[in-house]
Amino acid sequence: MTTLFISDLHLAPERPEITQAFYDFLNGEAREAKELYILGDLFEAWVGDDDPSEFLADIKRQLRSLSDSGTHIYFLHGNRDFMVGKRFAKATGCTLLPEHHVIDLYGERVLLLHGDTLCTDDLAYQKFRRKVRNPLGTWLLGRLPLKKRLQIAADWRNKSMNANSNKSSNIMDVNGDEVERFFNQFGVKTMIHGHTHRPARHHHDGGERIVLGDWHHHGWVLTADENCLELSSFAISPEN
Repeated sequence: MTTLFISDLHLAPERPEITQAFYDFLNGEAREAKELYILGDLFEAWVGDDDPSEFLADIKRQLRSLSDSGTHIYFLHGNRDFMVGKRFAKATGCTLLPEHHVIDLYGERVLLLHGDTLCTDDLAYQKFRRKVRNPLGTWLLGRLPLKKRLQIAADWRNKSMNANSNKSSNIMDVNGDEVERFFNQFGVKTMIHGHTHRPARHHHDGGERIVLGDWHHHGWVLTADENCLELSSFAISPEN
């Protein structure tokens, strides 16, 4: 059986074709897999497990169905859905992972992460990340009224889009020295991440870094078995 890795679907009601592609994936390829790892930004925004929207409820039902079928699901937070919590995990059958997590993948130690912690040249983002991912900051944010959290999430998305439009592409990509430091720190020769939306397989002095793609015109999946790792994509049909 295979192990699958995906990230950066950015599911939102405004992108129904991506949601449908995700459901097709869950009811197709993922049903035949031993494990599914979701490496962050499954959602465009997640403001708390108490959001009662039917859109999110349906996604949770689909994930629960996959979990109940026998596929083990693991969820690692991204920068858009870092507030996913225990209630979500219980509802879906997912196991929540820490932001940097080493697994044994068919006998090889592999580091999993969302990828944003590698982008150390983006100083403004890293400053913002330290602020919102601070446990106290997250706790306080979670205690705001749901309506206020939704408004804050929308403001953050708009500010992020405006800020990124004025940044060079190199600043928003990973820092090579940080990549090598992670290889050494975690004692691995392979790391898998998303976040940068630049799907590729990169070879470094410390090992191989596999970048998952975002789901837009194409969906991206990394498939692993005892023989190989294969990064592949498939076309996503636009809604009629």
